[in-house]
Amino acid sequence: MAPYAYVIVLLGFGFVLFRLFESWYAAYYQRPLYRHWRVFRTLNPDQLAIIKKEVLFFGQLSKQEQRQFEHRVATFLQEKEFVGRDGLDVTPRMKVLISSLAILLSFGRKNYLYNLISFILIYPGEFYSNINETYHLGEFNPREKALVLSWTDFEKGISDTSDNRNLGIHEFMHAMQLEARSSKDLDASRFARQFQNILKYLTQTDVRDRLNSMAYFRDYAFTNQYEFMAVLAEYFIESPKEFEREFPELYDYTRKLLNFHYAHYRDDRS
Repeated sequence: MAPYAYVIVLLGFGFVLFRLFESWYAAYYQRPLYRHWRVFRTLNPDQLAIIKKEVLFFGQLSKQEQRQFEHRVATFLQEKEFVGRDGLDVTPRMKVLISSLAILLSFGRKNYLYNLISFILIYPGEFYSNINETYHLGEFNPREKALVLSWTDFEKGISDTSDNRNLGIHEFMHAMQLEARSSKDLDASRFARQFQNILKYLTQTDVRDRLNSMAYFRDYAFTNQYEFMAVLAEYFIESPKEFEREFPELYDYTRKLLNFHYAHYRDDRS
């Protein structure tokens, strides 16, 4: 066997060993071995100014994490197509803010680009959905690979960061849920495991009684398990300290599901 052939075999063997170790690490620690490999894309000054002014999460990150966030937003902007509906003119600010919310929710993941989404459709306000023949503020249509948003309600969600209502987080969580069901990557495996932990937690009688008596989560959360997860993400992102105080175990499952160890979502106990 030629010398270069041995090198190829050794590299292949090393790659397999690395993948096995990466899978073991992710399963044991419930987080990826590494989230980010390279940072090379940047935003223009106007785009970055929008994030610094309007995305509070960005200002709470370390310098290295901010560079990763910028790279991820720039990549998302490059890979997704933004389309205005009902005569809406899609502005750079709309694109940057929608992209930032997507990256915020997926910031703890190695796979952060929502592969089931190719198009972001933006309406001025609520829109009629042909899927279930009613008016919506947002929806995820996997068949068309489209996330659809009412801009008025999206903007309202990011302007009020304390009401636990955030349309962008809600709809991107739906896309993340479906991706976790159809993908076999490490992020999907962790999501599925923690999702099951959350469902088991909710079956406990004392937990159900406390949820009913407190009425902490809004009623829409109990429509079905998928809406519960989307609402859970809104509460987790907008009021983490209160959420952790009221339901620490549920908070911890959610934090592990998203692999969130940033800003004021860090686990102070570790």
